[in-house]
Amino acid sequence: MKITVVGGGRMGLPLACVFGKHGAFITVADIDSGLVEAINVGDCPYEEPGLPELMRELHAAGKLNASTDTTAAAATSDAIVIIVPAHLTEEREIDFGALRAASADVGAGIRPGSLVVYETTVSIGGTRRELIPVLEKHSGLSAGQDFSVAYSPERVKANFVLSRLESTPKVVGGLDAVSCEKATHLYAEYLGAEVDDVGTLEAAESTKLLGMLYRDVNIALANELAAFCELAGVDFDRIRSAANRDGEASLLVPGIGVGGHCTPIYPYFLTRESRRLGFTQRISEAAREINDGQPARQLDRVETYWARLAGRRVHILGLGFRPGVKVDTLSPAFELREDLIRRGAKATLEDPYYDDLEIESLGFVPGSIAGAEVVVLNTAHDEFADPEFQRWRSEGVKVVLDGRNQWNQDEAEATGLFYFGIGRSSSGERDEAPKSSDTSSK
Repeated sequence: MKITVVGGGRMGLPLACVFGKHGAFITVADIDSGLVEAINVGDCPYEEPGLPELMRELHAAGKLNASTDTTAAAATSDAIVIIVPAHLTEEREIDFGALRAASADVGAGIRPGSLVVYETTVSIGGTRRELIPVLEKHSGLSAGQDFSVAYSPERVKANFVLSRLESTPKVVGGLDAVSCEKATHLYAEYLGAEVDDVGTLEAAESTKLLGMLYRDVNIALANELAAFCELAGVDFDRIRSAANRDGEASLLVPGIGVGGHCTPIYPYFLTRESRRLGFTQRISEAAREINDGQPARQLDRVETYWARLAGRRVHILGLGFRPGVKVDTLSPAFELREDLIRRGAKATLEDPYYDDLEIESLGFVPGSIAGAEVVVLNTAHDEFADPEFQRWRSEGVKVVLDGRNQWNQDEAEATGLFYFGIGRSSSGERDEAPKSSDTSSK
């Protein structure tokens, strides 16, 4: 089978390579000429375990190539998988711009009998309403009669893409029964994954969005309960561990914010569509508000129980949205920086995965802990796991905001540092906590 994957990003390129691993001949179509050139010489552009080796194998076997001509690639393919970005507009609506452009290019080349599969997360109804008409317009063909269309949500994450592509059940839904059958064959044969045919395009779209909303709501619940524990003088981490042992609860870990390609974005795809249908997703919308507000709420704590941040230097540890990964999409570091600027503070940042030029290109000021009064842990990289609190104190640090509860509160406070953790009371909060509460901070 000849398969074109439109979009050679961190998810698209590994997907293409796994198709190749299972016997398909692959073309990666992308508008980035530099990315295309790298793929065509077998160079891996991403830090993804196992991907460089697989790319080299496929390149040597002549089974992987790349092109900036999506239309030409589609014209020679049996199946076309589209996995390009869908971002939010300023009004927090889904932006179909990149998907429409890719669909137009595919439509101009698609041939009768081909299968088009969308993997980009979209609003429910988006494939049928927004994208299929573009394919039909530019091809002059009819979906369901001349070619097939299916939807299969991407459900893996960076640093685990290759292993999870083959182990995570692949959800598919189609425009019709033939589309479902073709998509099922594609993923079973060339991905080697279990396939779960949920029927319609809308059912498959819903699978990803409802799953993301579940996670977002439960993170928000953890953040809200942690906020209560900060004021009540009890340690949420300890309570969470105990509460989860009866099999009735599964409280998640709170944090200074939620980042990444998925959780901060996709819930809006559902809540905005829900509003258009005349229904308000109250819990879902509240969850997004809580999680979006975490960076500001934690800085509020510092100002309430320690001192104003205006004129002080605050050093952020970590730019990545997840530990051990060089991906910063919607990392809480960005909101921390903006909120610190609004408060009149001077923000600096370091991350072991980024050099100073990369940090500057993203709008941050590179720096170090020396000379900062406040240190904020944004990313729980292993490199930040064992802080030298005594040295920090001698270099002028007065406050640590442990945004991932990675550090030992007793050790920090023993050196004279003012410690704030998520769901852990600072000394100022403990002083004001109800006298009857458990004031353990361990």
